[in-house]
Amino acid sequence: LTTLPTRTSTQPNGDKRYDDDEEGQGDGTGSSAPLGGLRTLMVQQTSLDRPRETWSKKMDFLLSVIGYAVDLGNVWRFPYICYQNGGGAFLLPYLLMAVFGGVPLFYMELALGQFHRSGCISIWKHICPIFKGIGFAICIIALYVAFYYNTIMAWALYYLLSSFRATLPWSTCTNPWNTANCNRYMSSDHNVSWSNSSTSPAEEFYTRQVLQVHLSPGLHELGSISWQLALCLLFIFTIVYFSIWKGVKTSGKVVWVTATFPYLVLLILLIRGATLPGAWRGVVFYLKPDWEKLLSTTVWIDAAAQIFFSLGPGFGVLLAFASYNPFHNNCYKDALVTSSVNCLTSFLSGFVIFTVLGYMAEMRQQNVDAVAKDAGPSLLFIIYAEAIANMPAATFFAIIFFLMIIMLGLDSTFAGLEGVITAMLDEFPHMLVKRREWFVFGLVCVCYLGALSTLTYGGAFVVKLFEEYATGPAVITVVLLEVIAVSWFYGTNRFCNDVQVMLGFYPGCFWRVCWVAICPCFLLFIIISFLAFPPEVRLFDYHYPPWTTVLGYCIGVSSFICVPSYMVYHLLNAKGTFKQRLLKSITPVPGGDSHRDFIVTNAV
Repeated sequence: LTTLPTRTSTQPNGDKRYDDDEEGQGDGTGSSAPLGGLRTLMVQQTSLDRPRETWSKKMDFLLSVIGYAVDLGNVWRFPYICYQNGGGAFLLPYLLMAVFGGVPLFYMELALGQFHRSGCISIWKHICPIFKGIGFAICIIALYVAFYYNTIMAWALYYLLSSFRATLPWSTCTNPWNTANCNRYMSSDHNVSWSNSSTSPAEEFYTRQVLQVHLSPGLHELGSISWQLALCLLFIFTIVYFSIWKGVKTSGKVVWVTATFPYLVLLILLIRGATLPGAWRGVVFYLKPDWEKLLSTTVWIDAAAQIFFSLGPGFGVLLAFASYNPFHNNCYKDALVTSSVNCLTSFLSGFVIFTVLGYMAEMRQQNVDAVAKDAGPSLLFIIYAEAIANMPAATFFAIIFFLMIIMLGLDSTFAGLEGVITAMLDEFPHMLVKRREWFVFGLVCVCYLGALSTLTYGGAFVVKLFEEYATGPAVITVVLLEVIAVSWFYGTNRFCNDVQVMLGFYPGCFWRVCWVAICPCFLLFIIISFLAFPPEVRLFDYHYPPWTTVLGYCIGVSSFICVPSYMVYHLLNAKGTFKQRLLKSITPVPGGDSHRDFIVTNAV
């Protein structure tokens, strides 16, 4: 084809226009071509919008997702849930729930975020506009998590700072905070009489020195703020701010430390634990299968809840992280790799915890189940801390252990807040994009102020209340609506076509069935079981009174209420008859082709 000379002119919108020579002349060499000659033009789309930030390396993305999914729950919750629900037999329902529920949800969120290049609020205009309230609900849930989750890291920092001494303060009963009931109960201590009223030095350090929970009678009277914990939390939030203030370019570098260091520590602790006397007792107790437990509904409920909260769909994080990926990145492979790493880490953590619990049982001359009666933070801050204090080189192991806890918490916090930041920046770009640093600073300040109630003498009661009610039921309900919106309203075929455009292959029958039917049933099963068997909340010797259950449900509903509220708002503000409004509200807004950089066209 002969190319006719062209001249360019810039249009007001920033695009370039290519015009044929007015005279219809040739290329100056004496040859000419008819004006109707067919030519191939390469047209580059240009935009006045700021280009979307992307990860510096693929590994930054993978480590960020792994760091988000692998958190404190993998270390303290999975081992306890596993031994409580039949040991090795629990792995069967756990894997089934992962394959049919957790991983499909994980894959779906990565694919959605990568295709639409949007956070959890603005993405809904491309899927089903009436469900946009889901995005606002997710942001509120993420704030609630930030209010209590970082306080646990503040406790770990307090322990870390207390570890820099020859004798760990939770290993003796001669400290100002100890009571007459304090007793060291190890085989090396002779002439020790242990009674039901006796307490270990590690327990008294945690409850009376770190939390000072004895100064608060309960949630109705929290008491003053602990200035030591307030300073620890301030330091934690300072690290968080300077890690995420510039976006994924900076947080992607920080996770090279925060996501890999815990694995090094887990390996060291596993080797150390395996060489302790009695370690085999803990491992046998951890893995010995009790197949009869599988007949209990509770085991399947625990397996579903554990895999869901472990992988973490529904918090807007996977959408945000995937939105910074190249358009043709293989997010299918990423979903399989990162979810597998997460499950294997939980399994590995069980060996790390139970080798030490077996050692404790050997030293105390008790059964392992008598030692492993606590779940949650108490398992780490009392039982494991006490075991470390009785090992050779206790100071070294205490320092690396509490550093690991801080690292596990930090990258989960980075991820949770990045989900909120991405959502707000995508929804209000003209207002916030150029002021990102100030917006992140304001967000971190709000999180710190919201966490002040958890720093009081009764702060541990608040942490437990938030953990049980504020996030669990709300986020599961939100994800259920998300799956329904994508599979039933947006359409599985349309979603699968998007995946094919992006990855070059159509999702198989297994994934389609999971998204349409199995995942909604999986989530509905968890919600119904939670409502049918509400958790009996207690902490130490404090039983939560009935009014706290009402308060907990109110906190949970306060985030979920965004979904129906936005539906009403959207329908009232739309134009036309009710039928036209409803149809428009479930129809995706056209556009969103920001991933297409070049178009090749045949033009006359």
